Amino acid sequence: MKRKTVVLIIIIMVSTLGTAYTEGVQENQLAVVNVGFERNSACISCHLEETPGIVTDWRLSRHSTNNIDCSACHGSGHTSAADVADVSIPTPDICFTCHPNQVAQYKEGKHALAWAAMNAMPSIHYQPSTLIEGMKGCGGCHKIGLKSEEEIRELKSQATKFGVASCDSCHTRHVFSVREAQQPQACQTCHMGFDHPQWEMYSSSKHGVRYLLKQDGILPDSAAAPTCQTCHMQEGNHAVMTAWGFLAVRLPLPEDEQWAADRVTILQGLKVLDPEGNPTERLEVVKGAKVARLSQEEWQKERDKMLDTCSQCHSYNFAKSELEKGDNMIREADRLMASAIREVAALYKEGILEKPDEYSYPFPDLLTFHDAPSTIEQKLFVMFLKHRMRAFQGAFHANPDYALWYGWSEMVQDLSEIKEKAKEMRQEGR
Repeated sequence: MKRKTVVLIIIIMVSTLGTAYTEGVQENQLAVVNVGFERNSACISCHLEETPGIVTDWRLSRHSTNNIDCSACHGSGHTSAADVADVSIPTPDICFTCHPNQVAQYKEGKHALAWAAMNAMPSIHYQPSTLIEGMKGCGGCHKIGLKSEEEIRELKSQATKFGVASCDSCHTRHVFSVREAQQPQACQTCHMGFDHPQWEMYSSSKHGVRYLLKQDGILPDSAAAPTCQTCHMQEGNHAVMTAWGFLAVRLPLPEDEQWAADRVTILQGLKVLDPEGNPTERLEVVKGAKVARLSQEEWQKERDKMLDTCSQCHSYNFAKSELEKGDNMIREADRLMASAIREVAALYKEGILEKPDEYSYPFPDLLTFHDAPSTIEQKLFVMFLKHRMRAFQGAFHANPDYALWYGWSEMVQDLSEIKEKAKEMRQEGR
């Protein structure tokens, strides 16, 4: 082989390796590991035999590159198979040691309240502990929320010592990759399905399709295509929040008299207001979990943030108009929802439908219908937490299929079935 050819091959190899190394560090991928550091770690030698996948992931992490070993997060209490129970499971406070800004932001957002919001749902306490504390149902996603020391002790007493770290819901163990958490698929596990179908809405919207085409290399990296994080974590801010909140109810009441009356009915169905329109104790729970915006200023702050984000790709007027269409979809969905609530409330008042003992007044409780005793109450629950969600979330996620067919049209059918069932029950009652 000629000398020039050999030199050229060496240059290409060095260049390729150098580029791969640089990109790897930048993207939180495999980087050079301090071999001497590993040899001195009893954790590494043992876990290479017991759980090699954990070691592989750690080696891929920025932690490994910076010689941050297991004890930094898990403490030094566990050193052998005899003291596994003494290992420390990290919480966001441990992450705060090195990532104070991100953790402080996270604590200001709704993700931090996910555990509290779940436990605030009355019907959650009727579900098997396997689904909640066992993290196989609601708890599997809501574990991202902060937990008190008492709650963590309770989880540990039930042999469920995992699921308290929060940050690893998006930056998964033990790679803790920033790049992974920046992909929309990072949101997919929790934001899909019954009342959280945002992933399906986004991924089949034009926004999502364009980004998936970028991931496949069909569109260039410079093409405009927002991810979930683009809109909900502007500039990497971990304080995730939305203008309308999870329940799409807010204060003050709108000037539109019909919409105002419908929203009051929905707030009564949520037991935030009593039949006279006065606040109840549950209002404090809603405030604490931040699932609704209770002032114009609070709502406007989040709307302005979204307008700024949308205006990076669209004109301000276009973005404002599209978001207002989402507001109007809530108004139309509220008209149907309020009619259904009033129908069921009338059955309670007439004594045709038995009112559960825990209800303090003759009104359906939209947050307890997981265990509703009748089909008409179950239908109302599904109408609120499934089809109404799809109607307004589909509108805001630029997905007309979800807004219409999985949302609005289903609500129309729900209302028809509720009215028909109510009519039958009245005839049987007479």
